[in-house]
Amino acid sequence: MSRPLLFLDVDGPLNPYAAQRERRPEGYTTIRAAVRPGKPLRVWLNPAHGAALLALDYDLCWATTWMDAANRWIAPVVGLPQLPYVDFGEALFAVRPDGVHWKTEALVTYAAGRPFAWVDDEQTPADQVFVADRHPASALLHHVDPRIGLREQDFTTLSDFASAVQT
Repeated sequence: MSRPLLFLDVDGPLNPYAAQRERRPEGYTTIRAAVRPGKPLRVWLNPAHGAALLALDYDLCWATTWMDAANRWIAPVVGLPQLPYVDFGEALFAVRPDGVHWKTEALVTYAAGRPFAWVDDEQTPADQVFVADRHPASALLHHVDPRIGLREQDFTTLSDFASAVQT
């Protein structure tokens, strides 16, 4: 049996963008990422997150508006290799009338029936329902507080889910 996928959002789980503006969280470093024209983005990243993510029994995949730019800006800082990413194409930021997040359908399609976990700060009950109705395998939609980012208990939850779907 193949390992489950772990869909990783950047802003919220890895970059606690909603933390107090003037106070970088302990253990984090600051980068200025020029991913779009204009003022570079201030991004806080914890270099320990890469090893913790790689220790999980998942195949990692970016699920972020950063798409492939996450491999250039985020991966080297947190210690991750180049990862595949979901190309959201036309769905990027599209507002759906059913209230489902614009990423959700693309993630279900990308997973193609494989179990997956998705760490993000924007899932809602509508996303839970959508995944339950359209995805035949186990899925964990794990909300991460964008004020604090991924914490030890998040890694425990992810590890427990991976273990449960592989037994």
